[in-house]
Amino acid sequence: MQLRAEPVTAEAFAPFGTLVLPPEAPGERAFYTQWLGATAQDATPRLHVNFVPQSMLPITATVLERHPHAAQIFLPLEASRYLIVVTPSLPDGSPDLARARCFVAPGNVGVVYRAMTWHMGATALDAKAHFAVCMWRNDRDDDEFLTLTEPLELLAESKQ
Repeated sequence: MQLRAEPVTAEAFAPFGTLVLPPEAPGERAFYTQWLGATAQDATPRLHVNFVPQSMLPITATVLERHPHAAQIFLPLEASRYLIVVTPSLPDGSPDLARARCFVAPGNVGVVYRAMTWHMGATALDAKAHFAVCMWRNDRDDDEFLTLTEPLELLAESKQ
């Protein structure tokens, strides 16, 4: 299956989570507290920073992941553009690949994946990237990975 990358917008991404956008005016604050917390009783907040090497489109996605107990937050510390690949779940919990989306986000926009949202791992475009990643975790059942029987071919944005 082929997916063409498209610029991310808050409206298009809303079924999968939310974008973390910088405030528009000095002194303003944008709060995302409602995304913190977890359904697992023994979960604690975890914060790490990852290094993501540069990738170039087209990309073949063979694995998706999701986190059943909490949202996962990615905040670019150093990034040009990065890829966001998401898909909702079918009633049986498997990814609904027919409704998968591929977005390109600028390096000044973070992303919050809603709990149970299938997504591809962090993928930096143009240059290497570093992300701060925050989520509530316990030490079991926090990550589910699925190897796709039919890979997703991620294509560059169309020239308009």
